[in-house]
Amino acid sequence: MSHVDNPWVTHSGTAPPGESAPGVESYGESAEQVTEGRALRPHEGLPPGPTALPLWQQSARARWWWLGCHGGAGVTSLQRALGDGADALRGWPYLGPAHPAPHVVLVARSTAAGLQAAQAAARQWAARQAGTPDPGLLGLVVVADAPGRLPPPLRRLRDLVAGGVPRTWEIPFTEAWRLGEDPATHHPRAVTTLARALHSLTETGT
Repeated sequence: MSHVDNPWVTHSGTAPPGESAPGVESYGESAEQVTEGRALRPHEGLPPGPTALPLWQQSARARWWWLGCHGGAGVTSLQRALGDGADALRGWPYLGPAHPAPHVVLVARSTAAGLQAAQAAARQWAARQAGTPDPGLLGLVVVADAPGRLPPPLRRLRDLVAGGVPRTWEIPFTEAWRLGEDPATHHPRAVTTLARALHSLTETGT
């Protein structure tokens, strides 16, 4: 599979108004994986966006790190629901050049601000500004901020952002989480799909 160096220039992933890009599901109770995997990699020459997430020195190892692109992205709920992965505390996990590259999963809400924050984080990774060695970016989890389908402008933005990450998953709005129910026992089917995918990716590589 060929590498795509700058997906926001060579491929936008956008679709006509009112439609989703190929491989992208609309929000719904059964929304699961959004895009299939593509071999993307960081590269030289792409400047990072105007905002950048910090690098945090981590002494512990994790199967993967949940990196919330903004406050309230949904990292805590996802971590509890899957029972795996470590919270990166809104910064790229840095283990040092002598350690293997950490696996990272970006997390963002489906709001315009959340998706823009995810795009900025993906651009930072693509610009090789996320630590050395480059983290293994597994993909992006978009957590619905409200029930129902995304409005067309947000669908287009979601599709654009999805073009810059290897794969994207959507987690539909979950009323039980809003009411304070335990995500470990109250979660949509999409969480099971996400768990299966992440365990497979961290066993076989990205």
